Amino acid sequence: MGSQILQDFRSAAEWNTDIGDVLLALAVSLICGVIVSVVYRVTYRGASYSASLVRSMIILAMITAVVMLVIGNNLARAFGLVGAMSIIRFRTALKDPHDIVFVFFALAAGMAAGVGLHALALVSTVGIGLVIVVTTRSNYAVVDKQAFILRFEYAGGDEESAAYLPILKRHCKSTRLINVRETGAGRAELTFFADLRDQNERQNLTRDLADTAGITGVSLFYDTEQL
Repeated sequence: MGSQILQDFRSAAEWNTDIGDVLLALAVSLICGVIVSVVYRVTYRGASYSASLVRSMIILAMITAVVMLVIGNNLARAFGLVGAMSIIRFRTALKDPHDIVFVFFALAAGMAAGVGLHALALVSTVGIGLVIVVTTRSNYAVVDKQAFILRFEYAGGDEESAAYLPILKRHCKSTRLINVRETGAGRAELTFFADLRDQNERQNLTRDLADTAGITGVSLFYDTEQL
C-alpha cells in the first residue's frame, strides 16, 4: 500500500497526454464556453449584467478542461490540486441563482471536455442551453405580472379610516402591508404588496393616491422575486 502511494507521487510529474488531445480539449471547452456565455446573454433578465462574468464563463470552461487534463487518472495530482486550490479566496458573491447555474454549467462543460468526452460536452451544452432559452423565453414559472410593491408616505389618521384604503380596494384585488417606517413630523412611509385587478390600473392607482390629501412620494414597481 505504501509503495503504491509512493509510486503515485513519483508519477505525479509524468505527463503522457498527447498535444493533440490538449488542443482538442481546449477547442471543445472554448466552443462550449462560448455557447454558455451566449445563452447567458440571451436569457439574462436581471438588473446587474456583468460583462466580466460572461467572459469569465468562457475562460472557466477552458481552465476546468486544463485541470482535468492535469489530474488525468492520477490520485496524487488530484490531492495536490485540491490543496493548491484551497488557498484561493473568492471575493465575489453571486447573489442571483441564474448566475450560479451558469458557473456550474461552464464547469461541467469544461470537465467533460477535459476528460475526453468531447461529444458529451458539446451535445449536453447545446441541449441544456436550448432548455434554458426555451424556459426563459416562454416565461416558465413566472407568475402573473399584476403583483407590485406599492410605497408612499402618509400623514396621520387612523389606519382603519385612512384615506388610502378605499383607493386600494378599488384598484387592487388584495393588498398586504409589509413595512411601516416613521419619517418624522407625524408622517410614515408605508409599503404594500399589491395585487392589481388589471395592468391598466397602475396609472389610475398612482394618480388617485397622489391626488389624495396627506399622501406623497407614491411609487409602484414590480416585485423582483417574481421575475
